[in-house]
Amino acid sequence: MTPEGYSSPLCSTSNQPSTQRFIMGLFNRPSWINFLGLLPSTLVTVLAIAIAFLRFYDEQDFRFLGLIAQPQLWSNRLTVAALLAALANFSVEWNRRNRETHRLAEAREREARRDRQEIRRDRQEIRRDRLEVQYRAAQLRYQLEPGDASRQELATVLAKLEEYRQILDD
Repeated sequence: MTPEGYSSPLCSTSNQPSTQRFIMGLFNRPSWINFLGLLPSTLVTVLAIAIAFLRFYDEQDFRFLGLIAQPQLWSNRLTVAALLAALANFSVEWNRRNRETHRLAEAREREARRDRQEIRRDRQEIRRDRLEVQYRAAQLRYQLEPGDASRQELATVLAKLEEYRQILDD
């Protein structure tokens, strides 16, 4: 129990959701994947340094190397480990580049889809505007000359407008 006026982030229930978000953020998959992605290249570097250290120095240079039995054998083992780490690094980089390529391809596809939709929308607007102008012209002609030809033209335009409306409803 906390004293009045004192709030502890561990005991307070009001901070619990934000604390949980923080803790869950630590285990966020992308951040751990990024960390693990750095591990193979770092490991290769450390192993290369250890290999060089074991190959080119002996206990006359560094006394603690006398504690390592058969430094040449350990150097060979570290060489194999470095090759495996380099292979892991290669696969991590390969995966990262494939994900990046896929992400860029998806972005291009979304942009192309957006462009196609915009072009289709523009064409529909142009068609609608053209039909509207044709309707207004036929209506004005009918008002000026109320003959059969004007009536027929107005009926044709109205049929086109009705067809257009049905297309939009579908």
